[in-house]
Amino acid sequence: MKYSRLAVKIGSNVVSRPDGTLDITRMSALVDQVADLRRMGIDIVMISSGAVAAGRSELRPKEYQKALDSVAQRQLFSAVGQAKLINRYYELFRDHGLSCGQVLTTKENFSTRRHYLNQKHCMEVMLAAGVIPVVNENDTVSLTELMFTDNDELSGLIATMMGMDALVILSNIDGVYDGDPSDPESRLITDVAPADDPTRYVQAGKSTLGRGGMGTKMRIARKVASEGLDVIIANGKRPNILVDLITRPDDTPCTRFHAASVEPSSVKKWIAHSEGFAKGEIHVNEGAAQALLSSAGASLLAVGVTRIEGEWEKDDVVKVIAPDGRQIALGRAGYSSATAAKAIGRAGLRPLIHRDYLYLEGIL
Repeated sequence: MKYSRLAVKIGSNVVSRPDGTLDITRMSALVDQVADLRRMGIDIVMISSGAVAAGRSELRPKEYQKALDSVAQRQLFSAVGQAKLINRYYELFRDHGLSCGQVLTTKENFSTRRHYLNQKHCMEVMLAAGVIPVVNENDTVSLTELMFTDNDELSGLIATMMGMDALVILSNIDGVYDGDPSDPESRLITDVAPADDPTRYVQAGKSTLGRGGMGTKMRIARKVASEGLDVIIANGKRPNILVDLITRPDDTPCTRFHAASVEPSSVKKWIAHSEGFAKGEIHVNEGAAQALLSSAGASLLAVGVTRIEGEWEKDDVVKVIAPDGRQIALGRAGYSSATAAKAIGRAGLRPLIHRDYLYLEGIL
């Protein structure tokens, strides 16, 4: 399978040892593979975890740390560990004659279209200059309500923002299984079509060092695949895994989520990942809900709105809620909340959310 642009997410359990220290041997092997892919002409954006684990191992548990809450500890460990992590990547890439650059971001940086495009431009410039972006959440300034679920969520945002051909999520197992991965009877699910829903197989639980688990990876993978990108979940500890996924795709264990045959606009890609930034809710009647869900070409009209909640300005992201309480869409509002409130139930007005700025789960 031919790709020219790849986003590669590297999990904490891939680049860290059980004691939390960085696994330099594994990092070196992954950098070797990224260098090989670059020589094949493939642009790479890396989303790498490991900073918090590296900082924790550097500082070791101290008495004063017991007085810190979980957010403060994460900020402390990240501040120390991020320096260790990027410095190691810098040295490893330099051995291949390649340059890498650090991109630290927060969830808030994706909350407006302007900030979103600023980040995209920064990384496009880096790729054009032959520099490999190494992206991570800036945990030193993130607060609990503004944190990404984990770097799986961040990697999905980066992959769609940058218009990548595929997202590779490297974990410490081969992919999604139809049972407990530790059970010899469980089988690896190798292919997931756009209409498939294998979430019933996923076991609850999170990774030892990271914040996410296979459930999060599955949710992100399905969303990104619905936006037209292939997503691959594979074992980052397998030798030569990145190169094998490209050169020997049929012989390399992984779970591959096949891309839907759609090409959504960049605006819709941004909206699709903006649920955490929604400023309010628009509640609609059954007729409006059915109209939206039955066709990707419908706009949300004020005549179908029953009430609004929250306050927002024109162009802010809002949720669309069906009569049964389900969230059925996200969209960029064409009115402020004050203007929308006056328009409730009225016919003949311009759309409250135009179809070009409306994202429905699975319907772009």
